[in-house]
Amino acid sequence: MRIQDLGVIDEATLELHRGFTVVTGETGAGKTMVVTGLHLLSGGRGEASRVRSGKSKAVVEGRFEGLDGSPAARVATDAGAEPEDDGSLITLRSVSTDGRSRAHVGGRSVPVGVLSDLAEQLIAVHGQNDQLRLLRPAEQRAVIDRFAGGAVTGVLAEYREVRAEWLAVSAELDDRTRRAKEMAREADILRLGLEEISGADPQPGEDTELVERARRLADADQLREAATAAAYAVSGSPDGDPDAPGALGLIGEAQRRVGGADDPRLRDLESRLTEAAVLLTDVGAELTAYLDALDADPAALERVLARQAELKSLTRKYAADVDGVLAWAREAADKLIGLDTSEEALGELAARKAELAARLGEIAARLTAARAEAADELAKAVTDELGGLAMGQSSVQISVRPRPAEDGDPLALAVAGASLHAGADGVDDVELLLVAHDGAQPLPVHKGASGGELSRVMLAIEVVLAHSDPVPTLVFDEVDAGVGGRAAVEIGRRLARLARSHQVIVVTHLAQVAAFADRHLIVDKGMHGGVTRSDVRTLDETQRVVELARMLAGMESTETGRAHAEELLALAENEKHDWDLTGKPRPKRKKR
Repeated sequence: MRIQDLGVIDEATLELHRGFTVVTGETGAGKTMVVTGLHLLSGGRGEASRVRSGKSKAVVEGRFEGLDGSPAARVATDAGAEPEDDGSLITLRSVSTDGRSRAHVGGRSVPVGVLSDLAEQLIAVHGQNDQLRLLRPAEQRAVIDRFAGGAVTGVLAEYREVRAEWLAVSAELDDRTRRAKEMAREADILRLGLEEISGADPQPGEDTELVERARRLADADQLREAATAAAYAVSGSPDGDPDAPGALGLIGEAQRRVGGADDPRLRDLESRLTEAAVLLTDVGAELTAYLDALDADPAALERVLARQAELKSLTRKYAADVDGVLAWAREAADKLIGLDTSEEALGELAARKAELAARLGEIAARLTAARAEAADELAKAVTDELGGLAMGQSSVQISVRPRPAEDGDPLALAVAGASLHAGADGVDDVELLLVAHDGAQPLPVHKGASGGELSRVMLAIEVVLAHSDPVPTLVFDEVDAGVGGRAAVEIGRRLARLARSHQVIVVTHLAQVAAFADRHLIVDKGMHGGVTRSDVRTLDETQRVVELARMLAGMESTETGRAHAEELLALAENEKHDWDLTGKPRPKRKKR
């Protein structure tokens, strides 16, 4: 990962180990900027205040490897990203001082949301804020669901689907019942309109046709005169006046003359005159038919005008034209179905609501049972982790109990004979309890644990969840706050074991944790040219001893401090060497 102009970091490149990478440094050196950079690469909110003073923008660039065939690769492909020649994927996020943010994946500009979708498959960041969130009941319920996986998520999805339908039917039933009078009035108005339209029985496009017909009827005399004159010109006078032979008569005369000529070229024109005579005969017949159909009846015109007036009364009320009136009628008929407040309609809705409520109650009971089973498994796993974190006498219990519905609760649901509140995530309240020692009363974890114990409980949960987390990279940001001594060593052990199956990145102030890392990065802050800058360096073994000595008690310049640091490193290396690939101790060979 490369960071440029982010907070106090001018420019730094972090070579992260595939296993356990630790980031340390003095307070205020800029360790949190490493996590901030990961947040930005994960599509997190980009704040202009994070840009280094005097610079126009901050840039974070990351290279992800080993994505072939993974869900993350599909996300990148769908976004149009192109991997590098070695199969790795480069992502980039920039934040400007004006608040604008840009994202790139595989050389392609993408919405920031694509980085979020990508990060869901690749990175999980666990920090002190995440620990505080785990104290909330809703977050504790989410932890169980996450731990349980498909055993809960499938039932929860079914519960939410049926609940949405139940709420929709309930809302419709309540709305119809409450607005019965208003809906009845609206239904009456719609029925009157439909009856009026049905009585008039308008046809599609009828108003346009009536306009044309009325025009013809009003102009019948002029049209008859024009058509009659045209007919005379084509066919001649109907009384056979030889002085008005018409076009057909003249063509007939031309046929006789050319037909009797001696010149073949002239006789050849006879066939063309015959064609003209046929065409004129057809035109004459059509003119005659037009005259026969031409209606000059004043009564017919009155009927057309009356029909126009009838349709106009509809278009004034319902739409601009007859087609619009018919569309209004169709919509009104559909709306009437939803305004049905009859006892039969309300009874059907009530029956459907009861059916959905019974089904939802059965699903809710299954969801509670699945959560209770997962809660027992999670509590046992977390308690086992506490045993290795110097809290061997403590245990964790996770309570899953139904949430009773209050009086008048609109989301009250009958489940196994009890009235419970049907929330979006089920009917359960979840609470994390700590038993400090044998015989002690279980107390909510935020009341029953000290600051250091709370950190260890939260870390134990994070470690257990991380083992079931499908993302390959886990980031822990000072989740070991308030812990020291033997417990700190155990935290280091657990994170190192976790690094056998995940890439683990840890920001810490504990030497006991840092000693177990496969790679040690340090964030240094110093003055360069009167400007404060931080840099990130990879420590070699000698430098690492100095840094661990400083972290132990500011003893980097003493032989005692260095000896203590070397001893801590040796302990960590020996233990890691004795683990198998899963992080468990290798079986010791029996002596002969």
